Amino acid sequence: MTMTVTLWENHAAMDASESFARSARNEAAGAVGGDVLSVEKFEVAQELRPELHSGRYARAVARLVGINHVALEVGDVEEALEWYGRIFDFELRGRGPGMAFVDIGDQFIALSEGRTQPPDSHRHLGLVVDDSAATRAALEQAGAEMLPGRGLNFRDPWGNFVQVVAYADVQFTKAPEILRGMQLEVGKSDRALAELREKGLA
Repeated sequence: MTMTVTLWENHAAMDASESFARSARNEAAGAVGGDVLSVEKFEVAQELRPELHSGRYARAVARLVGINHVALEVGDVEEALEWYGRIFDFELRGRGPGMAFVDIGDQFIALSEGRTQPPDSHRHLGLVVDDSAATRAALEQAGAEMLPGRGLNFRDPWGNFVQVVAYADVQFTKAPEILRGMQLEVGKSDRALAELREKGLA
């Protein structure tokens, strides 16, 4: 049986490549039992195939869940551990040749030797702490290069631009069992909770 599907036109689909459009036409025809070879317009009603009307034309891909770790390049790992040890309270998860792994519960930061690039200007690392006021005091005492901008910003001796925020003020949330394991008692501000509720996450 040959059947032509002619419903409303989708501008995003019309902009797609020919191979992509052909795949979508075939899928649309299959949705209503038509012959894929004679489908000329492939926008299918939402009630037939919602995903074809929602803009989700790409094939299924993995969802981003979180960040396991980031690598921060420094000149010398031992010097970096000593310097950052004056700013933050942390433990090491492990060591490797030219590397050290700073434990932050279910995540970690890898300090890696060999930074050669110039100081960061916009690229930065965002860290979360339980007490941003204490962090600011430690940075000032260590003579860190403080940077302008919203919040607490600094550049370490190797040129890494770091932003620091308080756990209470951001959406980022550790699971209760992780916080217990880290021996931390921290909550969320009303604003952070409202932002989380808006996304259905609180």
